[in-house]
Amino acid sequence: MEPTLITVLLVAVVAIIVLSVFFSFFPVMLWISALASGVRVGIITLVAMRLRRVTPSRIVNPLIKATKAGLQLTMNQLESHFLAGGNVDRVVNALIAAQRANIPLEFERAAAIDLAGRDVLQAVQMSVNPRVIETPIVSAVAKDGIEVKVRARVTVRANIDRLVGGAGEETIIARVGEGIVSTNGSSNSHKDVLENPDLISRTVLSKGLDAGTAFEILSIDIADVDVGKNIGAFLQTEQAEADKRIAQAKAEERRAMAVAQEQEMKARVVEMRARVVESESQVPLAMSEALRSGKIGVMDYMNLKNIEADTQMRNTLGKPGENTNSNDQGDSKNGR
Repeated sequence: MEPTLITVLLVAVVAIIVLSVFFSFFPVMLWISALASGVRVGIITLVAMRLRRVTPSRIVNPLIKATKAGLQLTMNQLESHFLAGGNVDRVVNALIAAQRANIPLEFERAAAIDLAGRDVLQAVQMSVNPRVIETPIVSAVAKDGIEVKVRARVTVRANIDRLVGGAGEETIIARVGEGIVSTNGSSNSHKDVLENPDLISRTVLSKGLDAGTAFEILSIDIADVDVGKNIGAFLQTEQAEADKRIAQAKAEERRAMAVAQEQEMKARVVEMRARVVESESQVPLAMSEALRSGKIGVMDYMNLKNIEADTQMRNTLGKPGENTNSNDQGDSKNGR
């Protein structure tokens, strides 16, 4: 009895293992579901997918969904997209949504959009339900120097034909900001922008900012307009302060040059006085040498002294202060 029971248990275990391996390589339930849904797929094809390291359910279930929706897709199309790294289920959902919304979209374009890294299902949804993009606060300065802060809401719709190679939302925001700055900068006064904010919308829309992007701009609405700083006055103040510093620097430079010239003149005067003193110190020596050598006589020397005394007296009389003092001293002496 015991060997027979052990044999039965071994046969049961082997049978379970064989059935597990069989059903892992032969997805019978998936094959039955496909046949029940009207999708003709062979069991050998499913086994071949296993050998190609393709999960059969990732291909068969989207194919069942597409067949029920009336889409003409083949197993090879879905499997090739899966092997390329795409999301088969998302592509099929996008194709079904596009068909329901009456949007022309082929499998090849949807697969290309998905492989490009964009969400093709979200793109189809944005084509049906436009999306609102809110720009950050854009600061611009009008011609009168007043800063104007503007925040806009851009309503965009996905352009499926330009999803591959088209620019994204960042480009839309940058272009709208550029249009806002250009419009405010060309306004003569900030009051014009405050009175007519729709002027910004009309000007920006007329420039065709959605060219080369993956979106189509439907409208641009100004959400908020605020008055900022007086940039013109601030810049004028800064320019005046800079001019003041430049003028002070130039004045300081001229003063330094004047001081240097004065010091140089003083140095020259001191040098000339030193030379005069040196020359005067040579006069007695020259006189004594002339007397010794007989070039001049005693009478000549006395005449020279008389001339010096007469010159000194004339210089004294030529100075009013000293002349008055000398007269006062003479009067005081006569009184005594």
